[in-house]
Amino acid sequence: MDINEELKDPKYSEAYSETKLFNKIVKFAKAAGTKAIYLALLLFYTLQQSTTPKWAKSVIIGALGYFILPLDFIPDFVPIAGFSDDVTALLSAFVAVAMYVNPETKAKAKARMQIWFGSYDETKLDEIDRKIED
Repeated sequence: MDINEELKDPKYSEAYSETKLFNKIVKFAKAAGTKAIYLALLLFYTLQQSTTPKWAKSVIIGALGYFILPLDFIPDFVPIAGFSDDVTALLSAFVAVAMYVNPETKAKAKARMQIWFGSYDETKLDEIDRKIED
């Protein structure tokens, strides 16, 4: 079942699609930073889980939709500050749904990071991983 069919929350669900998310990540990966991309991937793979409750999926779609939209509170083309609001939205959603992020989700996110970035400093993701374990 398509996520947009399952959840009828129109706020950001119209902006969300898997294709749009991955296109945004590939286009802005270096500017957004590995932490932001890892957060987006953790949310994406948590969204795909059948065990993630509907309310959590709504939160995730809202955050990912906000991340995808090019014109948000601080437009993404603004140097340095452009992604700060996006990261805040991703981090807020992550905190709300962290209990549904499991080891398989982390493994999928890190595998995708490896595909897109090749080698990267995985220690930069330790802070996020610790929040899952707490």
